[in-house]
Amino acid sequence: MVGAGADRFGHPHAMGFSSLLFKVMPSETGGGLFVIEHKNLTPGGPALHLHLHQDEWFYVMEGRVVFQVGDRRLELHPGESVLAPRQVPHTFSSVGETPGHMLIAFTPAGKMEQYFRDTADAHLPAPDQAAYFSHYDMEYVGPSPFWKS
Repeated sequence: MVGAGADRFGHPHAMGFSSLLFKVMPSETGGGLFVIEHKNLTPGGPALHLHLHQDEWFYVMEGRVVFQVGDRRLELHPGESVLAPRQVPHTFSSVGETPGHMLIAFTPAGKMEQYFRDTADAHLPAPDQAAYFSHYDMEYVGPSPFWKS
């Protein structure tokens, strides 16, 4: 069991635009699933990217979160979800007056746990992101269309 507001290992992982709580670990599912809780999601979000081998599912618990999945733009509210299939570019950003709060699941888990461990608090310039993403079986597509200049 992992309690409300708790991380599986007792410490959140800062991402710059949110904090992550590890909930279901790949080691507990034979590598089949990795689930994280994204808390305090502020405007910005990750670069536009895709996963070579993972489907990524998002479930909005609080706030308003805008997504780009392929060519589609969607605004999700609490209780709504969207799937970003493998090899489809995607990104997201909180757009509400209050921070976003989501559950995110990766299946299979792949290298996503290690990606989040290695990336916490690391802010890489765009030229380094393509090689960095590639190391975790992802592809950097470009900056998020939701980033503000």
